[in-house]
Amino acid sequence: MTVTDEVVFSEPGARWRAVAYGPVLCLIILIVEIATGSSVHWFALVFCAALIAGFVWLQVVAGRRHVSVELTTDRLRQGAETLPLSSIDRVLPERDDESWDDEDWESARALGELSGVPRRRRGIGLVLRDGGMVQAWARDHRGLRAALTSVLDADPDPTEREENGAQQ
Repeated sequence: MTVTDEVVFSEPGARWRAVAYGPVLCLIILIVEIATGSSVHWFALVFCAALIAGFVWLQVVAGRRHVSVELTTDRLRQGAETLPLSSIDRVLPERDDESWDDEDWESARALGELSGVPRRRRGIGLVLRDGGMVQAWARDHRGLRAALTSVLDADPDPTEREENGAQQ
């Protein structure tokens, strides 16, 4: 990230607080066992807390690596794939939910290394400068769409800047 890169939109993909949910639940069970005077299952509770935390930790690492989104003033990162904003021509309009027809961009390749748009995310059609189409995606797809549109409108591509400078 360069000095001029400003983060405009960000989704982490997964949150670290999720790792604590299993151990907190085991702690609640421990408190209930102590409060009711029943036998305390120390080994089982510690084992389950560690096991759940370990599995959730793996999921959080994978989510942050493969399902995170970051839009800066220069680039769009979707999972492990980074796309410079200079290669994006325009953002396509949102899909009409009442339409029975699929939009062309819905069958385009999704950005990132996943095979499609991740679960609980919605696609956003992008037309690239080379004429191709891809799908960006986010949980807050309207927020990403608005941020992408504003960044692309605020910063015309370098070829337009050169032409405008030559005309003045």
